[in-house]
Amino acid sequence: MGIHVIKMPDLGEGIAEVEVVAWHVQPGDVVKEDQVLADVMTDKATVEIPSPVAGTITSLGGAIGQSLAVGAELIRLEVEGAGNLKDKGAPRAGQEPVTAAAAAAPAEEVAEPQLEAVAANEASGSASAPVSAPASRPAPVSRSAPLLRAEGDKPLAAPAVRQRAWDLGVELQFVAGSGPAGRITHADLDAHVAGHRGGAANGGPDERYAEQHGEHATQVIGLRRKIAEKMQEAKRNIPHFTYVEEVDVTELEALRLQLNARYGAERGKLTLLPLLMRAVVLALREFPMMSARYDDERNLLTTYDAAHIGIAAQTDNGLMVPVVRHAESRDPWSSAAEIARLADAARNGKATRDELTGSTITITSLGALGGIVTTPVINRPEVAIVGVNRIVDRPVIRDGAMVARKMMNLSSSFDHRVIDGMVAAQFVQAIRGYLEFPATLFVE
Repeated sequence: MGIHVIKMPDLGEGIAEVEVVAWHVQPGDVVKEDQVLADVMTDKATVEIPSPVAGTITSLGGAIGQSLAVGAELIRLEVEGAGNLKDKGAPRAGQEPVTAAAAAAPAEEVAEPQLEAVAANEASGSASAPVSAPASRPAPVSRSAPLLRAEGDKPLAAPAVRQRAWDLGVELQFVAGSGPAGRITHADLDAHVAGHRGGAANGGPDERYAEQHGEHATQVIGLRRKIAEKMQEAKRNIPHFTYVEEVDVTELEALRLQLNARYGAERGKLTLLPLLMRAVVLALREFPMMSARYDDERNLLTTYDAAHIGIAAQTDNGLMVPVVRHAESRDPWSSAAEIARLADAARNGKATRDELTGSTITITSLGALGGIVTTPVINRPEVAIVGVNRIVDRPVIRDGAMVARKMMNLSSSFDHRVIDGMVAAQFVQAIRGYLEFPATLFVE
């Protein structure tokens, strides 16, 4: 038998390190060739790492949320034959593989040291990867209330727990404890009270108003951490300003419904988004500086003749921005089909790195939940983002009469370092003009 070490492969695109976001195996597992071992995340895309050999897992190269450099040890397997490990010495410096013994240790034995490691990182500001700390919950307490201790045995509980029990009228002698040596916790007390519903009707405490003391820590890893970092960088580096304008989309909605009735069966249904994309494309011809990326380290603004429009999409894993490339060359139906394809890929975690990068301006929408006004965060290093709010029927004065019109706000943010307020307002007004007179969307 030999040891085979799988190292983090070079995923291309100049990627120097990745983040481990999921392990699909644990020490002691027997794996087959090509079986997926782990999921790692690059800047945005999640990549599956398969096993090139069959064998038994002996150790993992890091914890969930840890960053590993390209070429670092990812996993070790025991295999038939000599394996590929020439030097059977200790793992590389700074790395402590997760061994079978550690993986099998009870959660109670590892929880406190892990939490201490996280606290130490926070206190020192260390850039080392945080250690995942699984939260342990008390075991469920039986809803019956037998005497759990012998006469004269004093229940173990903190003073705060004893005070709560006194306030609730609960005798701790009848409460099961899930802590060390049977110590009673606040959660045990809550579970005991919940198991005696109806007490309030008999003059006892009403559990609906019982204090809650649960704390649930969730490690921020993977896509959610990337989103947090990107948003923080954008707000730290870009002086945002937001411009909001009201748009009458009554005629646009009427045209959309007419187009869907006439062409929907053969070309597909249109939503508002592809029509808005077309309006943005036409407005960019007048204001090309909006389709741009700003390198603030080199003070270099690059504008693009192409309109690569990012579409902010919410997925189960978090916010992603797939890119409709060369929107200037697409009609509304082509744009709608591409939006649907990219959104499906993003939701299913199948979007490639190329499909999630390279946008020059972004559109963001919360659909029916779009609210009245938003202050969207610019998708750095872009300089502009167009936000769509929901469509509502509002009373509007037209020709001296009050009529109901379909109104929608555009909430757009700009990088004030390179976009002046007047220019931003003119850009939004240009978009508004195309949307309020939708025939102009199809006039070249």
